[in-house]
Order: sequence, then structure tokens, then C-alpha cells
Amino acid sequence: MDKYVYAKNNIEFVTVGVEFCAFLERAQEYTQEEFASTAVKLLPFLYLKGALLPIDDEGDDYLDEAEHFVTEEDYEYMREKVSRLMGENDAYLTVQSDEMKYSDLPLGASIAEDMADIYQAVKDCISAYRTENEETMRAALTECREEFADYWGAKLLNALGALHRIYFSSNLNEDEYECECGHHHHHDTRDDDFYQRRQSEWLEDEEDADRWL
Repeated sequence: MDKYVYAKNNIEFVTVGVEFCAFLERAQEYTQEEFASTAVKLLPFLYLKGALLPIDDEGDDYLDEAEHFVTEEDYEYMREKVSRLMGENDAYLTVQSDEMKYSDLPLGASIAEDMADIYQAVKDCISAYRTENEETMRAALTECREEFADYWGAKLLNALGALHRIYFSSNLNEDEYECECGHHHHHDTRDDDFYQRRQSEWLEDEEDADRWL
């Protein structure tokens, strides 16, 4: 058994990746409010697990080129599905881009495009795991880690910022309450199951708990 392929951090990344891809594939089942609510809780977990992917110190000499499973049609279908859901809220401005060195103004970006980019990278990786071919899995992990550092990790953070603004905008906070501190807070239990399940799993391991907290 390939110890790198089945390392704990890699398996946890794949597990969260499966959750993310399944969520995006069901995007048409959500309202915009539900989509934003789930995304702002799921994306940080995906970023954390991507950041913890270990370097493969032994695979450089024999790694094949990573196999790609997501087609251009799959990518465009996902992008269009999220774009329709987000409507006029899909477009946002960002200054977190390499292209900013050529411009003094914020650049236009798209939540749908960001999510499709993330989906493509993560889906290719988890699809490689479904082959149960360790060389295919190892190559996919290496590529996914490199692309996280160079590309889709930043895309995730940009999309998260845009979704954060949507989620906490006044028109989505229909379930506000005022606590003793005098501030208004939003409480939404629709996605508590996912959050609590993952938190419970990680906190069972004391070593991991020290790392998260």
C-alpha cells in the first residue's frame, strides 16, 4: 500500500472534496440563500485540507502525467448552473489577482467561474481515487496540490469573500436575533449536520484538535 496516497491528510482532503463536488452537483436543488449558506461553511474546510496536502518527496522520478476526468462540457455545465443560481450576484470585483499588476482598478470576477475551476481540480483528484490505481492517485494528488498553491486556492478565497458578502447581506438574514450584547446575529441550522459531523470527527483525534484550535 502506498503510504503517501493513503496518508491521513490526503484521505481527509479527498473526503471533503467528495462533499464539495456533491454539493456543487446539486446546486440546482438550492435557493441562492441556501447555496451561499452551505458554501461559506464548506469552502473553509476545503481550503484547510488543501493547505495541508503533504509534498510527495519520493514521486518526482516516476510520476506519470495526471489523468483528467472533467471535460470541457462538464466544466461549462457546472459554471452555467451556478451562474443561473447566483444571477446578478454572480459577478464581483476583486483585487486579489496576478492581473492587478497591470491595472489600478479592481477586476471583474465570477463566483460561478471560480467554483467551476475549483470543481475541476478537486473532481479530477477524487475521480483518480476511484480508479484505485495508486500511480494514478499519486499523480492526481501531486497535480492538485501544485494547482492549489498556484491557482485554485486563491480562487477559493476570492469566491468565499464574495459569498460571505452575499450571505451576510441584509436580504439574506431573515432569521436574525438580538443577543445580550446588543448585536444582531444570523442563525441558520440548515447545514449544521455537515459542520458538526466534520468537527466531531476531527476533534476525536487529540493531536488534530491541537492543530485546529
